[in-house]
Amino acid sequence: MDSKMRFSGRVDNYVKYRPAYAREFIDYLVKDVGVSSGAVVADVGAGTGIFTKQLADKVKTIYAVEPNANMRAACIDYCQGYDSVLAVNGSAEDTALPDQSVDFITAAQAFHWFDADKTKKEFQRIVKPNGKVILVWNTRDSSNNFIKEHNELCSKLCPDYKGISENAEKCNAFFRKGQYDYRIFENNSILSLESYIGNTLSASYALNKKDKNFRTFIDSLTAVFEKYSINGKILLLNNTHSYVGEV
Repeated sequence: MDSKMRFSGRVDNYVKYRPAYAREFIDYLVKDVGVSSGAVVADVGAGTGIFTKQLADKVKTIYAVEPNANMRAACIDYCQGYDSVLAVNGSAEDTALPDQSVDFITAAQAFHWFDADKTKKEFQRIVKPNGKVILVWNTRDSSNNFIKEHNELCSKLCPDYKGISENAEKCNAFFRKGQYDYRIFENNSILSLESYIGNTLSASYALNKKDKNFRTFIDSLTAVFEKYSINGKILLLNNTHSYVGEV
């Protein structure tokens, strides 16, 4: 399946249940990276606008570049009231933005879907001299027993599940001279059964209602949750990982 269409049937769950990025990460971008009220940003692969909205009141303009029409519509709705947000029908490889038009390029939970070589050329085209690229992911703590069992379940029942990939090697090849500033920020969340299942179903690899094993998948997720939850809640250990550099 074309990566640009993978989330078409998952928009509602994505909007409701995907977490934002750590507040300390946003503070770091403002205090240390230089994101400011005069900045122009391209948020590439903006999806439903989770990260776009977190930056919307921190910058002058943020282009929410998103190729999937359903995701882009959700982003426009989610970011209503922010005049700084401009939705753009574009992709990482073809953003539709002018040459040297942005101070920063961001990609939140998205870079792994891009064609790295084509994206690098496009980012070099649209970013201003000395502009920065910010790649960020929310990543679960895979050493945690609950998350281990969750991952094993997805590996068993979801044919499209590929496991957790490391980003360091890709970033070494992507950033200029392999140089970037890498930071980790704690971003834990507390989930109910509903939000745990909704979050899982927002993933690109998750089964949907049309799949033969969907009911088994939901029952298995419920069993894992009930095994580890306390009073109907579970602490999801999660970190925001960021990579900031030039291309």
